[in-house]
Amino acid sequence: MENFTNETIDTKQLPKFEDVELTALHPKYLTVVIINSLLFITILVVGYFALLFFDSKNITTKFSIQLGIATAIVSICILLYSIISFKKKAFAFRNHDVIFRSGVIATNTMVIPYNRVQHVALHETFISRFFGLAEVEIFTAGGSSSDIEIPGIAKEEAENIKQLLMGKIQKQL
Repeated sequence: MENFTNETIDTKQLPKFEDVELTALHPKYLTVVIINSLLFITILVVGYFALLFFDSKNITTKFSIQLGIATAIVSICILLYSIISFKKKAFAFRNHDVIFRSGVIATNTMVIPYNRVQHVALHETFISRFFGLAEVEIFTAGGSSSDIEIPGIAKEEAENIKQLLMGKIQKQL
């Protein structure tokens, strides 16, 4: 009978993912983010003017000014949040895992070992395709949605990443 041991691990000696140099999203993706935000803001502003136009009898001047200011503030916040969010996203592919960092208020760092990856998908939105960019989605076992979505990668690089991950999956089988 073997002796059971359960040694303590010195957590200070573990490798730190924080020390890994992450790759920022492609600079062209900032343009995509801004265009998407402006499209949403356009819908917001059109809604504001539609409300003023179709319900002008019930809306006071004071309320329309307040609503206009609120719409402007929300629009600026959406644009700023989108830009800051873009700057906070980064990724890295290492020998045994993928790292993705995101988050504006709270930073979220996901580290997924390749042996957990079940499926990889490549997506291009209309606007991203125009700029030659794609998104890599990484799925692990047990989930119906992707665990990591890395947007703003040059399409050729995204295809290479997909091939790398598919190769890692094949080695596991």
